[in-house]
Amino acid sequence: MKVGVISDIHGNDIALRAVLADMPTVDGLVCAGDVVGYNPGHAACVEAIRSPETGPVADSAAALLDGTVPTVQGNHDRAVATGRAPGFNHMAEAGVEHAREQLDDDQLAWLDELPEERHVCDGRVKIVHGHPDDPDHYTRPDEFGPELLDGEEVLIMGHTHIQHHEVYDVGVVMNPGSVGQPRDRDPKAAYAVVDLDERTVEERRVDYDTDAVIRAVEDAGLPRQIGFRLTQGR
Repeated sequence: MKVGVISDIHGNDIALRAVLADMPTVDGLVCAGDVVGYNPGHAACVEAIRSPETGPVADSAAALLDGTVPTVQGNHDRAVATGRAPGFNHMAEAGVEHAREQLDDDQLAWLDELPEERHVCDGRVKIVHGHPDDPDHYTRPDEFGPELLDGEEVLIMGHTHIQHHEVYDVGVVMNPGSVGQPRDRDPKAAYAVVDLDERTVEERRVDYDTDAVIRAVEDAGLPRQIGFRLTQGR
C-alpha cells in the first residue's frame, strides 16, 4: 500500500496544485497539518483538503482514505481557528489575521475540530504535527529515532518544514517536508510517498510558480518577505 504524505501547505494553493499534479498513483493521501497560514490561498487549501472529492485532489492520482484526507491540526491551524497566536512573528501573525478574514465559520470550525493525532491504515500509520508528545515541538532530523515509534509502522511528523526520513528495524520515522514553505534551502515544494509494505519512503520535490505566489502575497497586502522567502527555501 502506497500513501502520499503532505504537510505544511500554509495557504500556498499554487504549490499544493503542483504537488498533487506531480504525485504518482497512491492508495491514500494524508496531511500532517498547517493547511493555512502565511500565504494567501487559505480558503482554497482548506477546501482542497476538507472536500477532496472535488478540486485538485480529485483531479490528481491521489486516492482517499475512507473518503477523506486524514489531517491533524498544526499550530497555525489552531491559531487561525482560535485567533490566538502566542510567539508568532509578524509574518505568521499577518497570515493568521488574513486567514481569519478569508475563511467562513464552517472552515474555521473544521480547523478547530482537527485532532492533534490520527491513526490510519488500520493503525499502521500515526500522524502528528510536531512530536508524538508535544504538537508544538520542532522534531528536527537529529532527533529522529526508533524510540519515537509506539507500535505503529510509520510515524509522520511535520512542523519543521524539513524533508527527512529514517528507516529502523521497528518502522519508519518521516517528515515529508513542506508543500507551501520549504525551509531546507530547496525552494521546490516537498512531499513524500511511503510504501507501507516495503517500508520505503520516496522523497519528492516539484517546481511551481513562486512568482505567482509572490504576486498574490503582495496583492493581499501581506508582508513581502512571505513571498520572497519562497525563492530561497527558507
